[in-house]
Parts: sequence; structure tokens; C-alpha cells
Amino acid sequence: MTAVSTDTGINSQTQSSTTSKVLGYPLNAWYVAAWDHEVTRKPMSRRIADRPLALYRTEDGKAVALADACWHRLAPLSMGKTTGRDGIQCPYHGIVYNSAGRCISMPAQETINPSATVPSFPVIERHRYVWVWLGDPTLADPDAVPDMHQMSSDEWAGDGETIFAPCNYQLVLDNLMDLTHEEFVHSSSIGQDELSESEFVVTHDDDTVTVTRWMLNIDPPPFWLKNMRDKFPGFEGKVDRWQIITYRAPSTINIDVGVAKAGTGAPQGDRSQGVNGFVMNTITPETAKTCHYFWAFMRNYRLDSQLITTQLRNGVHGVFGEDEEMLAAQQAAIDANPDYEFYNLNIDAGGMWVRRLIERRLEAEGRRPDGSRLPSGVRQSAALG
Repeated sequence: MTAVSTDTGINSQTQSSTTSKVLGYPLNAWYVAAWDHEVTRKPMSRRIADRPLALYRTEDGKAVALADACWHRLAPLSMGKTTGRDGIQCPYHGIVYNSAGRCISMPAQETINPSATVPSFPVIERHRYVWVWLGDPTLADPDAVPDMHQMSSDEWAGDGETIFAPCNYQLVLDNLMDLTHEEFVHSSSIGQDELSESEFVVTHDDDTVTVTRWMLNIDPPPFWLKNMRDKFPGFEGKVDRWQIITYRAPSTINIDVGVAKAGTGAPQGDRSQGVNGFVMNTITPETAKTCHYFWAFMRNYRLDSQLITTQLRNGVHGVFGEDEEMLAAQQAAIDANPDYEFYNLNIDAGGMWVRRLIERRLEAEGRRPDGSRLPSGVRQSAALG
């Protein structure tokens, strides 16, 4: 059943309630391991959900993800080299594994030990990313890859980057689910008073949470005024602004954003007198205190302009740099106050539902909110009810 909250988001009692600062990460899920162009014939290393992986491509271009530790002496396979059609050779003693993680060659002996294997993980390429599944491989459904079709659609143009964020991935999700922080952290670019003054609606189901906010008949902030003038040279006047934040478990958030000339029908669906973008975000936990933050800004206007693509990417890079500084400081404060629990405000409604969905996934895997294993046969109710 879908629940709806208005500008108060949740009842007033929420303001005095607490929630755990950081959460563990579900393993039965697709996480982005890399941009597709990052994975080549030369092996690379990336740590995902506390698991070091060796990523490479076979001769026919298929992306592969193996545990980054040789069966023999745990030497990192990512330091080795690819060989043959789909093999990777350990840099220490030359053992070769195929893309399924099975040893196919050992030095100085013809007999191969049947236990000589390394874990191989399901991989799928979609939306310009290489996704990996670290949990039960029988549950790795390609249809469960989050929808980010704007990344590869001919109707959208844009580019993005990767941020190495020195914080728990949940802090990034909190940041993206409550954009009122723009008023204070990004005051020179996209922030304005109307962000915290406007009403919002929160809806959710078993896998998604959506926060919708409209700001009507307002002055456009500098970032959006520039974009309006890119499409409508010389634009002046008020705009209707929207932010529609959609989270998909466990860690992908797409944000439908834009402005249109005030009163031209954008809230009813006519965005023709405005500019529309999607901020695509998918956050991959590395450790309990670090994560890989993959993002892109996609637009549906002036698709042929590389100049606008570059300007937008660089502009968003600057905005997210301000977020990165705040998130790093927040993680440092968490480390310095390990027993402190977060308090919640009305604006945290979307983020609280995100935490609830993650906790339910962890519970289904037999783990506590912090990611630690529950005793066999024990399950606990989601902490938020």
C-alpha cells in the first residue's frame, strides 16, 4: 500500500525520534562497479561492499568480475594480466583463471587441483555502467537493475563522473533524499529560500520512495536561470520549479528536476516552456566508511551541444564538491561520537523510508541494520516499525 505525506512529511513525534546513523548494505542487489569505459582488457581493482574485485574484459568484450585474490597465496589478480580468450593470470606465480573463476593452468605441473577456483560474480552492462551482484547468484535477476534509461537514450544528452566519498553510503542517500540542504550548502548555485518553505509529498512501495516538491512563481536560482537562457535566450521572469526524487533500493536515486516559465502548465505536465534535467545517482558502498558515488546530469534540450554538456557536468561537479566536503565532515563527526543517534525532522521523511526499505532487505538476508549476521533462524523486525 502506498503511503502519502504532505509538507509535514511525518507526524510531529518524528522530530524527537532517533534513528541509527549508518546502515549495512544488502548483498542481494545490483551495484555499479564501474563506468563501462573503465573496464578494459587491463585488469582493474575496485572494492565493493567490503569485497575486493578484479574487473576486466574478455577478448570478445564481456565484462568479468572475480574476487581479487588468487586461490594459491591471495595475491591480487588485478595486478596480473589478461591472457587467451577470457583468462587472467596471477602476477605472483602465474596461475591462470577463466572468466568463471576456475583455474585452467598451473605452473610446473599438468594436474590442476580441482579446488583451485576464485569466486566469480554475475555482471551486467546497462545504462553505461558495469553492474555486479555479490549475493546469492541464483537471485541475480537482470530485471532488477534500476531504471536509468536516460543515461543511454537518444532523447537525452549528458555526462557524469565518479566521486570517492569518504563516508558511509547511507549519508549520501540521506543527502539526496532531502534537497532542502541546497538552501544552505549550495546557496550560490541552486539554493533558495523556497526549498524549505515549500510543501512536499512522500510516496513509497516495497522498493521505491518518491519525494515530490513544487515551488511555484519564484525567481530562478543562478544555475537554472543559465539553463533557461541556453534554451530561451534572454529569458527573464518567474518560474515554476520542480524536484521529483525517486529512490530505488538499495542505493539508486534519480532526480527529475527543472524549471518552466511560471503559469505555463508544468505542474499539469506541460514542460515545453522550460528546461528539464535528470540527476542520475547510484551509490556503491566500498566499506562502512567509504563509497563510490556515480552520477550524471542528463538533459532533453540542445542535445547536440557538447559545450552545454561540459558546462553542466562541470557545474554539477562544483555543486557536488560542496556536498562531498559536508559528507566527509559528517562522517568524521560520527566517528568522534560513536554512541550518538540521529534525530529526525519532518524533512527527513523520505530518508527515513529509505532506511526502512534497506533494513527490510538486510533482515531478509538474516542481518541486523548494521549489516552483522543474526544468529541462525533469528529475524528481527525493521527498526522503524
